[in-house]
Amino acid sequence: MADLDQLKADVKKANAKAMQAKMDLHDLSEELPTNWQAIMNVAQVAYDAHAALVQAREALAQAQAAA
Repeated sequence: MADLDQLKADVKKANAKAMQAKMDLHDLSEELPTNWQAIMNVAQVAYDAHAALVQAREALAQAQAAA
């Protein structure tokens, strides 16, 4: 059960990071063309955060199916 609780906490943290990255990307888009040089960096952070969220959700789903 502790593993499941840890996985749930990991999903919650990953979700928070992904949502913050989404908002950062959104904020940047509203400021364009100012700071256009940051597009690739901010987009990569958002991509990585959402990839980590998907991975965390998959790990949780697998653990729940095995339990």
